[in-house]
Amino acid sequence: MSATAAANPARRVRHVARTLLSEHPALYLPFARRRYPGPSPEVIGADTELVLDGYTRSGSTLAVYVFQLAQPRPVRLAHHLHAPAQLIAAVRRGLPALLLVREPQEAVLSHVAREPHVDLRDALRGYVRFHERLLPYADGFVVADHREVVADPAAVVRRLNLAFGTDFGLPRRALVEQSRELVRLRPSRAGDLLAFESGLLSLAELRGLLSEHPERFQVEGEDDAWLPSTAREERKHALRASWAHERLAVPRAAAQTVYETYRARSAHRQNVEGES
Repeated sequence: MSATAAANPARRVRHVARTLLSEHPALYLPFARRRYPGPSPEVIGADTELVLDGYTRSGSTLAVYVFQLAQPRPVRLAHHLHAPAQLIAAVRRGLPALLLVREPQEAVLSHVAREPHVDLRDALRGYVRFHERLLPYADGFVVADHREVVADPAAVVRRLNLAFGTDFGLPRRALVEQSRELVRLRPSRAGDLLAFESGLLSLAELRGLLSEHPERFQVEGEDDAWLPSTAREERKHALRASWAHERLAVPRAAAQTVYETYRARSAHRQNVEGES
């Protein structure tokens, strides 16, 4: 288990409480609107055109940029809450919605490597709760694996268009690398960059600002908060022995089962749409 988490019981309690609260739209979304006034993360609202979310460390940052770079106009996105409540609200409103999933070991270890105050078992249970809470609503959103966003983002958006009758632009594979360049700047917390994520700023406007005011997007030091790094991979490697611990056998199996359930649902939906 995470020694840091064990030494900070108050932070552990807050993490578990947030996990439970984030499952309930009526409770969590008003809280999120107060805590996150914008521009990013963006909470679902009257102007939302698409909800794009997933369990933390499932690739939502990259997916947001890949998507927005492909659009002929800014699309109002609700994103980055990592809360089932947001996707449940989207389904209830009939809004286009995309759930990103990632293989549990990589998602959970990446989560704990980035936030060492989180207990590994709590993170695993949070992964399971997040995905199980959404299963009753799974017919109302499209599912995409983290790896698919990187390998074939156009296929993901094509499924969104088929499912919801939208005409979102299809991202070219080359946009993945362009997106990584923007993600690299995200630790600057530049408001213009965050506004682009949420569809409040056009790509042309963002490019102009990047050219004319590069000082706004300066990243101090080697802040790897949103990109893979050697340091993070080392931290994840150190956690792998704990991942295999017998005490985690039950939540580990539950996490793999729910992940495979979503993968199977996604594959079935693709087959059905391919035949129609």
